[in-house]
Amino acid sequence: MPNNNGDGAYQSLDPNRVRFFSGRSHPSLAAGIAAYLSVPVEPTIINRFSNDNLYVQLGASVRGRSVFIVQSLTPPVSDHLFELLMMLDIAHSAGASQVQAVIPYFSYARSDKKDAPRISITARLVADLLTTAGATHVMTMTLHSPQVHGFFSVPTDPLTARALFVRHFAERNLDPGKVVVVAPDVGHAKSAARFAGHLGLSVAAAEKTRLSDTQVEIGGLIDKQVQGFRQALIYDDEIATGGSVEELSRVLIQSGIEQITVICTHGLFVGPALQRLAAIPQISEIVTTDTIPQPPEKRLPNMTILSVASIFGEAIRRNCSRQSIGDLYAFGEEAART
Repeated sequence: MPNNNGDGAYQSLDPNRVRFFSGRSHPSLAAGIAAYLSVPVEPTIINRFSNDNLYVQLGASVRGRSVFIVQSLTPPVSDHLFELLMMLDIAHSAGASQVQAVIPYFSYARSDKKDAPRISITARLVADLLTTAGATHVMTMTLHSPQVHGFFSVPTDPLTARALFVRHFAERNLDPGKVVVVAPDVGHAKSAARFAGHLGLSVAAAEKTRLSDTQVEIGGLIDKQVQGFRQALIYDDEIATGGSVEELSRVLIQSGIEQITVICTHGLFVGPALQRLAAIPQISEIVTTDTIPQPPEKRLPNMTILSVASIFGEAIRRNCSRQSIGDLYAFGEEAART
């Protein structure tokens, strides 16, 4: 990911004019972003009172400065969300000139519509809460439902990790006659097509019906779409319990696919996900990013983790220097060439 402006001269952030903080969900990613920008991560004090109320204090003055707060909405999601809201409110109330919420994984992007009686469109609610708490800008990555972008009333940057994935596979000289990119459902076909286009590969899209939070059914004509191919790159935005990948892999193997590579931006891997993936011998590699922390005990031997720190760092740098970040967006056609 480049770190220079249009004339090739690097523009660094003035550490006296910015303040960079991290919540507890992903301090290592926050450190990586700050290192890219050559600014320190300021301390944050987080404790609980005896009645279980949360106590948060930012450890450096923010008055008149641009404040960046990094917090992924990973389990425990409610704790991390409320922690983020408090940090935003503190920075806003303490006179920060702007307050940017950097949310690598926005988990509530799944709750984008009212598909049952008497439920909340929680993605919109959380977007409103972030603004109310003091966020003047939001930065995230690969929303599960792209329309969630429209729920925010402040400038919001939906970034993509596509460039990382393309670079990871570009040197492998994948044979277009043998390798096909597969989207697990038609809703993600366009994103998969962008990825496939940068590698010169064909794309196929399955038809997924969700039966429950952990079970799906794969239908449609996916067997005809992958006929003649030997390797499939399953390209998804998020893997939670692994049910979709497990069922799609079963169908692909029955259709003649001999080798499978699983690619996802957000590797949540909860419940039986890792066991499900490890039980499929045809899966040769799992490629994900660090929008969600992956402790050693959750890393399978065939798992590759790519860091998104440079993408967030570059987007922040360009925002601060008033440069376009359109090529870093999830829908940016040039993202993989940057």
